[in-house]
Amino acid sequence: MRSRRIVLSIAPLAVAALALTGCAGSTTPGDEAPSEDALVIYNAQHEQLTEEWVAAFTEETGIEVVLRNGNDSELGNQLVEEGEASRADVFLTENSPAMSLVENAGLLAPIDQATIDLVPEQYRPSSGLWTGIAARSTVFVYNPELLDESELPASLMDLQDEQWQGRWGAAPGGADFQAIVSAVLELEGAEATSAWLDGMKQNAEIYQNNIATMKAVNAGEVPGGVIYHYYWFRDQDGTQENSGDTELHYFGNQDPGAFVSVSGGGVLKSSAHQDEAQQFLAFLAGEAGQQILGEGYSFEYPVASGVPAKSPLPALDTLDAPVIDPSTLNGPEVIDLMTEAGLL
Repeated sequence: MRSRRIVLSIAPLAVAALALTGCAGSTTPGDEAPSEDALVIYNAQHEQLTEEWVAAFTEETGIEVVLRNGNDSELGNQLVEEGEASRADVFLTENSPAMSLVENAGLLAPIDQATIDLVPEQYRPSSGLWTGIAARSTVFVYNPELLDESELPASLMDLQDEQWQGRWGAAPGGADFQAIVSAVLELEGAEATSAWLDGMKQNAEIYQNNIATMKAVNAGEVPGGVIYHYYWFRDQDGTQENSGDTELHYFGNQDPGAFVSVSGGGVLKSSAHQDEAQQFLAFLAGEAGQQILGEGYSFEYPVASGVPAKSPLPALDTLDAPVIDPSTLNGPEVIDLMTEAGLL
């Protein structure tokens, strides 16, 4: 067994040594480059969560792990650019469109069947080339002082209507919201999605991210906003400073607004550490990895091994989300449509 060694981010000198390009994370003591035996993970998941996963995995296996942190689109496009020359062994995403981009470029190896079997069918792609590791639900956060329950939108698609002008907010520049739009595209088609985005351009207040959107709703700047659920639950579990004057509305009814975004994990076909990479994904989808997710700070949903969601989250199977094969979500077309609408 290898000696236990965890490198949680790649320092600039280590990046050069690994022939990795783009932004590096915070430096590690000594700025030493990882060994050739290290498992390199391109990580677009939340850093704290992945660091907890890595620490537990290395404790169990002794396998050295290096994280290169970035966002979904940055790392997905980086992998496509690097192709077979990439040093990455594993790719983790927050949302599935970036994983689909890498999958469609032919860069992923099939996942071990035993790992696939840990994850229910609706939380993994039909291709078997990657697997779900976590999930987050789309929600409408609203300020009940500004928006009565009877006024809440029945569908996400309603937000394009004139009555919602200046009455909702979102963060179109983020991968989170773009994943939601990818669900609209898959469920409603390009023409309806384009019309909805045009309506959003007219109606929505634009914010930097989910937290800024929630803060604005809480402060009464805007009556409602589209975010992912866990930002609200995290704040509620803490000071409630950014959510204390808000409530959540779940669309349900298999509406695009009930979309559950699947976070993915995949093994690069070019990886020189196939066995270790497969072990890591099996750990994430296994009971130990899912319990770290389900019991930790993140309030994201476990999707595998029967691990329940953290209280007080509503059970994932009660959300009546639309059924979507996550590998069909089209990130590049979403970017084009949002650019045409003037949202990017």
